[in-house]
Amino acid sequence: MLVNRDFPGFWEATLALMKYHSLLLDAADLCTLIGQLGRDRFMDELIERLETEIRHYDPEVAQVPPRNGVHYRRPEWGLLEAMPAHFGEAGTTVKLVGYHPANPIRYQMPSVVSTIAVFESRTGHLAGVLDGTFLTALRTGAASAVASRVLAAPESGCLGVIGCGAQAVTQVHALTRRFDIAKVIGYDIDDAASASLAERLSFLGVPVEIVDRDGRTALLEESDILCTCTSSVPGEGPVFEDFENRPHLHINAVGSDFDRKFELPRALLERALVCPDFREQAVAEGDCQQLDESGIGPDLWTLIQQANDYAETRNLLTVFDSTGWALEDHVAARMVLDYAKDMSLGRQSAMECVFPDPKNPYSLLASGETSAGTFRAAASPVQD
Repeated sequence: MLVNRDFPGFWEATLALMKYHSLLLDAADLCTLIGQLGRDRFMDELIERLETEIRHYDPEVAQVPPRNGVHYRRPEWGLLEAMPAHFGEAGTTVKLVGYHPANPIRYQMPSVVSTIAVFESRTGHLAGVLDGTFLTALRTGAASAVASRVLAAPESGCLGVIGCGAQAVTQVHALTRRFDIAKVIGYDIDDAASASLAERLSFLGVPVEIVDRDGRTALLEESDILCTCTSSVPGEGPVFEDFENRPHLHINAVGSDFDRKFELPRALLERALVCPDFREQAVAEGDCQQLDESGIGPDLWTLIQQANDYAETRNLLTVFDSTGWALEDHVAARMVLDYAKDMSLGRQSAMECVFPDPKNPYSLLASGETSAGTFRAAASPVQD
């Protein structure tokens, strides 16, 4: 496309647009990035960055409200929500996330689909846009690893998994980066999900045993760490009954994200130390829904910042109620953008209409022409 560079205001608009460009990363960029780093290195760094950010988390500075949006039952049971998080000079991140449990079976899509937008706090400028679907799976696994390092017995070797979908893969991956897992035992009401779990986890080189409904008792009683990552419909929980657990059992409950949706039996919760990732959210849509305030233990940031005070809990029954904390998305998105810039990945785009005269929206127009060509030229300069 030929661009008229001679009309009044062209270069002013071009300079403004080039100054406030946004980095767009698509799925191919993310695959390239993680392919170059390696999934183990990526997961290790994500865990470390997340733990570091939580250790320095200051609720007096940060603004992280509970996610909110629309919940519906038609045309499918699902939700669309916004998860904003502001961290002062460190910027603002907003994830738009949809959860539709029928997706894997009916539409061959992940049950969680999302997009993350990263903003500069000083101006509100959109600094970057990237996928949140893949990153949600990874950061949720990383959060479980962070919590488990404080709450689970260091010698934990048997990892039980109830719910063998996408989240099971990243939960197991993250935990094997922090524990010497000798065996994984999996169960799912979907036989196809159970049958394919070993293949999906083959890159870890860890033996995977699959049990049927009758074998769930053995799974529960043998586990040192248990991950529940199910897509049950609200009102159908819990996904198993109370049982005789190992005294040091630690549970990462990551499947609750709806009002009246929970995975764990109340009797188990009442005799455990229950630590939510984000208290305000967990009491509304996590397993903490089942408990009085007095029955809920320290949240994740308190747990990490005061880890020495909770060292003895590694010998007790503990639960990490993981509903998804927007800080996790902030950390994952910033990490990806850092690497993308170093690797020259993504595409710069003038997403925002930055007026040459900030007080005159029509300053984008000149000589009877629209500035569509100006935007394109600013994002991708035309060669002479």
